[in-house]
Amino acid sequence: MHISEGILSGPVLISGAAIAVAGTAIGLKQLDYDRIARAGMLSAAFFVASLIHVPIGPSSVHLVLNGIVGLLLGWGAFPAILTALVLQAVFFQFGGITTLGINMVIMAAPAVLCYYLFGFMLRKKSPIPMIGAFACGFFSVLIGAVIAGFALMFTEKNFLEVSTMIVAAHIPVMIIEGIITAFFVGFLQKVQPDMLPEFTMQKGLYSIAPEKQTVNPEC
Repeated sequence: MHISEGILSGPVLISGAAIAVAGTAIGLKQLDYDRIARAGMLSAAFFVASLIHVPIGPSSVHLVLNGIVGLLLGWGAFPAILTALVLQAVFFQFGGITTLGINMVIMAAPAVLCYYLFGFMLRKKSPIPMIGAFACGFFSVLIGAVIAGFALMFTEKNFLEVSTMIVAAHIPVMIIEGIITAFFVGFLQKVQPDMLPEFTMQKGLYSIAPEKQTVNPEC
């Protein structure tokens, strides 16, 4: 969903940059030291997933994995995705520096939104977590494609047909992303459930969420 340089209007670019700066500031504030390594790994996964892409007009179709990034990092998705987008723009000319802000909004904003919409479902009993994970992967791409379409339409109304094509072309990606996110969450539930959002340890030394861990004196 990278939008290339030289296409969007100045107001759209400035608006995207402003939202990206605000989101990155919030993400850096909430990204504590313990999650930096996780953010680095997710940024690398996002970087690799976007390398294989199919050009569609002024944009491109490819795996994004922003739903997974959003689920595990919340607002931290903004700085993680920023790092990957900068490297892609510098080394492979995907997107560009001037479109960095709007491309961040297209990919990071849906990740954060889906974190709040579906993250709580991962704490429910099966099969609700799988449904929530699939929805997160699906809608993070859908919302991103819609934002990309609106960015093009606000630049030039004649981009309506291209915007519709971008959304339609991403439908297979939405389904694939939903399946990948569901498998990923299912795997984490078995091997590392404390990485999931708002995880509460029911057994062992801790009785509340990892952000507010307290040692049980009876252990």
